[in-house]
Amino acid sequence: MSKLIINGKTIEAPDGASILDTARSVGIHIPTLCFLEKREPIGACRVCLVEIEGARTLSAACSTPVMNGMVIKTNSPRVRAARRQVVELILSEHDGNCQICDRNQDCELQELASELGIREIAFEGEKAKARIDDSTPALIRDNGKCIKCRRCVTVCSQIQGVGALHPQGRGFDTMIGPAFALDLGDVACVQCGQCSAVCPVGAITERSHVEDVWKALEDPKKTVIVQTAPAIRAALGECFGCEPGTRVTGKMITALRELGFNAVFDTNFAADLTIMEEGTELLTRLKKALVDGEAVPLPMFTSCSPGWINFAEYYFPDFLPNLSTCKSPQQMFGAVAKTYYAQKIGVKPEDLTVVAVMPCTAKKYEAQRPEMNSSGVRDVDYVLTTRELGRMIKAAGIDFLSLPDGTMDAPLGLSSGAADIFANTGGVMEAALRTAYEIVTGRSLPTENLHVKPIAGLEGVKEASIVIKDTVAAWSFLEGVEVKVAVSHGLVNARSLLESIRRGEKSYHFIEVMTCPGGCIGGGGQPRMTDDSVRLKRISAIYSEDESKTLRKSHENVAVQQLYKEFLGVPLGEKSHHLLHTHYHKKEVV
Repeated sequence: MSKLIINGKTIEAPDGASILDTARSVGIHIPTLCFLEKREPIGACRVCLVEIEGARTLSAACSTPVMNGMVIKTNSPRVRAARRQVVELILSEHDGNCQICDRNQDCELQELASELGIREIAFEGEKAKARIDDSTPALIRDNGKCIKCRRCVTVCSQIQGVGALHPQGRGFDTMIGPAFALDLGDVACVQCGQCSAVCPVGAITERSHVEDVWKALEDPKKTVIVQTAPAIRAALGECFGCEPGTRVTGKMITALRELGFNAVFDTNFAADLTIMEEGTELLTRLKKALVDGEAVPLPMFTSCSPGWINFAEYYFPDFLPNLSTCKSPQQMFGAVAKTYYAQKIGVKPEDLTVVAVMPCTAKKYEAQRPEMNSSGVRDVDYVLTTRELGRMIKAAGIDFLSLPDGTMDAPLGLSSGAADIFANTGGVMEAALRTAYEIVTGRSLPTENLHVKPIAGLEGVKEASIVIKDTVAAWSFLEGVEVKVAVSHGLVNARSLLESIRRGEKSYHFIEVMTCPGGCIGGGGQPRMTDDSVRLKRISAIYSEDESKTLRKSHENVAVQQLYKEFLGVPLGEKSHHLLHTHYHKKEVV
């Protein structure tokens, strides 16, 4: 441990800890623009400068380790003047257009300029040239707004393992983007949106569907319904000043009704449906392998996360047969809504508009995949991120925090707690295990404090195994089998896991992969800024949502049972295969 003084306070810190982390641990704020939690600091922005007694120059707090006896000032006149000049220089070449920027009042640079008392542009210089990249269905890039902090580069390479973004050129001419100045649509970008989630300004944002949704809501010929993903209810409140992890399910439902949606449904309904299909698919593969001796693709991977699907199509096409053929809950909902529900209410599929509210920008891409039209028209028409829904509620003049709690509409609004935990890393796996174990043994899955602890939490790769005992007669071939499962989140962890399977070092039956850190609660479309403290609060809220329900198993959802009885028949049946399943294809990496 090192003993040092920061702003007159004597502090002990572990040897090697940075000045930034040490100051934050005792509540001392040091601003940053390039720093990302748990990533190697690069000191690119120079905003976190501090004064160290005896040092000739100011030091970057993010990349300077503490040493015994250090005396540090984080708010001296010299520090304030230096930070101010750094931000003034950034502003001098930043083509911000703040009045009409998507990030206005949600911009770290704008907030920092305000904190530092900057009221005019001190240096009038050449602006970076705006180059709009709108080549993908999910994301929009504007290089004129880029401040070259390199956060997007860090998250894309170190957390997602994709490497679609790179710094190119030098000095003023430095540009952040795909190699050779290509567009994102021309390279292996999985469209997860983590770059937009960490960008401090408006250089990378989601492609907005807000105006499209307003037009649909105003069209008297359209019946417009909305589905809301489980992660939204634990994050939407942050758009209105709530603490991260505040559950706002009821207020969200009421707000959506006030926006004019004809019906408010829950993607959780389709998550329960996914478990019925995916669980049956897993058990079917195990039966073919263990009883029939067929060479079926195992382990089976979940297919709920479209960023992960893109990643597999680009980088691991040899594993595509291992992916569950199930569509994601978003797409299952759209297919069921435009067939089963449309028939119930007497509306033609082409006159029914399905809007999805998702924590994920890749869902915008997924909705436009050519195979996602099994209802005869596009199954999901528009996708809003959590941030976009927050903006729509504000634009409508709705006092969100004063709203009474509403309830979901029937029949596509009933869901189990198992569906809620789809939002968390490990949640899809636990939901599947709850149903599959009970089908095989006739008993509830044995859990500790209601959850499967080994696959919960923020560890990058998690493992668990369950020995099947006392099976019912139909599943006796699984008696004594140790079912091995794994969970990963963040695509760099998925890459590590898949490579270990390729090398024969690891063997599993079932694997959950989530694209974003923490799962959907940390999605690229969630309120900014998302770090581990925020992720843990949202995860806790989702688990609480699950625990508060009496219905906690997908196969016990009576609305799903009714759907099979009236319309689908049986899991993996002919109709469900047509509407709820798909296949994926190898993509070329530029």
